[in-house]
Amino acid sequence: MSVARRNRAFSLVELIVVVVIIGILAAIAIPRFSRGASGAGGSGIKANLSVLRNAIELYYYEHGDYPGKNTDGTNAAGSEGAFIAQLIKYSDEDGDVSDTKDSTHRYGPYLRKGIPACPVSPRLGKTGVHMLDTGVPAYTAGAADAGWVFNYNTGDLCVNSNDTDPDTVAYDTY
Repeated sequence: MSVARRNRAFSLVELIVVVVIIGILAAIAIPRFSRGASGAGGSGIKANLSVLRNAIELYYYEHGDYPGKNTDGTNAAGSEGAFIAQLIKYSDEDGDVSDTKDSTHRYGPYLRKGIPACPVSPRLGKTGVHMLDTGVPAYTAGAADAGWVFNYNTGDLCVNSNDTDPDTVAYDTY
């Protein structure tokens, strides 16, 4: 019986073969997971841009101007405050906002959970909006608290990032 017990153990060669196989599988799998994680930023941007752009367009169709172009009754025209308030609160035909819906403030809210956070660096987690009245929105280094750049005259919006996706496409061109 002592001979049978000795034959049940794994040999050193068998253990080395198993370790080598696990190493090969890890060498194949880890780069695939890394590519998936790096592509997640691009997917997050596309999803957030879609939500924001849909809200902006719906506001435009109901009011005739883009959010933030006119005062919201409290914040100045062209301001980030007016833009955000007009998307997250109820509004009247002129864009003046209210926290509650009534016969005058019957439009909106267009974003129920607020402005989505920027999902990529260097503005990861930022929900602010840098407002423009001219030009094409692009990465704005001086707008450190802004995750997004918006032109309130054209309705163009981009993420405030100078980073690129795995295909080297600049995020602010999405």
